[in-house]
Amino acid sequence: MEERRLLVLYGSQTGTAHDVADRITREAKRRHFAIRTLPMDEYNVTSLIHERLAIFVCSTTGQGDPPDNMRMFWKFLLRRDLPSASLSGLQFAVLGLGDSSYQKFNVVGKRLQKRIEQLGGQTIHDLGLADDQHDLGVDAVVTPWLSKLWDTLLEMYPLPPGQEIIASDVCPPSKYKIHFLDTQNGHIDHSVQSQSLSSGSNIAADAQSNQPVASATPSSLCPFHARLISNLRVTHPEHFQDVRLIKLDITGSAISYSPGDVVMIQPQNSPDTVDEFISMLNLDPHRRFKLQQNDPDVPLPPHIPNPCTTRWLVTHYLDINSVPRRSFFELLWYHAGGEPDSDAELEKEKLAEFCTAQGQEELYNYCNRVKRNIREVLQDFTQTCARIPFEYLFDLIPPLQPRAFSIASSPSAHPDQLHILMAVVRYRTKLHLPRLGVCSNWLANINLEDEDTESNAGGEKVTTVPIWVKRGTIRFPSDPNVPLIMVGPGTGLAPFRSAIHERCTGDKGGLVLFFGCRSESKDFFCADEWKHFTQEGLLKLSTAFSRDQEEKIYVQHRIREQGALLWKMIHEQNAYFYIAGNAKSMPDDVKEALTDVINKHGAMTETEATLYVQQLEKSRRFQVEAWS
Repeated sequence: MEERRLLVLYGSQTGTAHDVADRITREAKRRHFAIRTLPMDEYNVTSLIHERLAIFVCSTTGQGDPPDNMRMFWKFLLRRDLPSASLSGLQFAVLGLGDSSYQKFNVVGKRLQKRIEQLGGQTIHDLGLADDQHDLGVDAVVTPWLSKLWDTLLEMYPLPPGQEIIASDVCPPSKYKIHFLDTQNGHIDHSVQSQSLSSGSNIAADAQSNQPVASATPSSLCPFHARLISNLRVTHPEHFQDVRLIKLDITGSAISYSPGDVVMIQPQNSPDTVDEFISMLNLDPHRRFKLQQNDPDVPLPPHIPNPCTTRWLVTHYLDINSVPRRSFFELLWYHAGGEPDSDAELEKEKLAEFCTAQGQEELYNYCNRVKRNIREVLQDFTQTCARIPFEYLFDLIPPLQPRAFSIASSPSAHPDQLHILMAVVRYRTKLHLPRLGVCSNWLANINLEDEDTESNAGGEKVTTVPIWVKRGTIRFPSDPNVPLIMVGPGTGLAPFRSAIHERCTGDKGGLVLFFGCRSESKDFFCADEWKHFTQEGLLKLSTAFSRDQEEKIYVQHRIREQGALLWKMIHEQNAYFYIAGNAKSMPDDVKEALTDVINKHGAMTETEATLYVQQLEKSRRFQVEAWS
């Protein structure tokens, strides 16, 4: 019988692909496969020629880009010197996760499938293309795709003699083991504590120990803790939206960046939500524990200090404010139940219903449609909540993901600084529950006055921000004489503020900026800066204040008004055209306006104008950075 070894590799940006990979892992163990599950960039890609069976789960980010933890893996696979039969011994399947509201829907999964086939891989299952826009989310495709995959795999690799599939009502082992260093009645495990103290282990120190040495480039594993310089609200106090220009000190960080790059920020949960969660689960916030492997093929998370406290874990690692995925309810069901007709048993029945195919619409209405988060779900399942073993928190609750922001500063104009332009997320759900963005509210609430204070009421230092930089989805030409046309309504202005300051510091012009907002007096960001650059003749500014007159005016209207200038810049001066901002409709509206400009001023048919824009895209002279 062939060896029943399965490799699962995932590329995940927001955690969804990671969650699906974990789900595959649990199901594989039920079927007695020996399984390894890793992010693609943590796998030695040169070993892929020795693998016999692999499942790839990958999301598509930005404008058709691979996730951060897949980039090196993908770059290697694209090497032209790889023999065409490199992976002829590999049987594989690809599951792509995407969002059909983006033009390049699931392009990473499609390209990965094609490339592995080019290298000789043999596909064993149809390419899966899950869509986050589906009413039931990605599960509408993932669940039936996995069901058929397991049927195929069991035909190829039958169960060993005498073994059966482990029943679905048997709780899977926890991902990690927990060893508490002290007990809740105050007695301390002196042997472990002595060892940790003698080695100089300290929770507060460990939390700050990620500070890189001067020669190291900060990364997700080793972020730089940047000091906050200023935290300025740039919208009028009476304006409905709070937007901040935040300036960070990166002196000595070894961080280098260019206009168009992105800064990643590792946020933390607010003290109020942390206290609520700890109280709800009746946890001791000061209890110290060590995390240990429960499976040699599952490495420990690198971000958690070891030993750690409950408060540090809930503050910095567990994403308690995220909307739970279906796997959360499936795992929660194992810890539910009680006497017949009891509240605990009724909770178990409801969880079981959520996990059935027939219950998916009800689950969507209960959870996703109204954006009910993990804390709110646990409040509804109080009996089950009280029964969750501590070690299963790592299985139930995903890790808190870093947030990406376009850098709004220029390395030339703002040396040793990094700026971000950030909207503070505050709204009410369809249940009229307040919802606060974790990262934006954490940053907005950092007070410079606290800088000399040792810690806040929760015991956490709040004046530094863990950051690292990665390449953005848009790139500006290296030649500073190439004209730039930039369309950045709202906080879409951020990457263009970076580019404009960089160009103008060297007295280079040829810049056209289209900026849109509601009102000139309420949310016209950085107005004084643009006034200075326009007076110097380096920048031409066109604004669209949508609510300052009876008829709404948007950036696409201004683009049509400036059609003759834009056509001359694009066609005669080889200008680059950029769009940044909300992905809902603005990018498509602007692209349509540009097509109209080319149609009219280039004397082309509509079809010819469309092809012209497509050619601009292929040559990277038309670029979009959009977010939902």
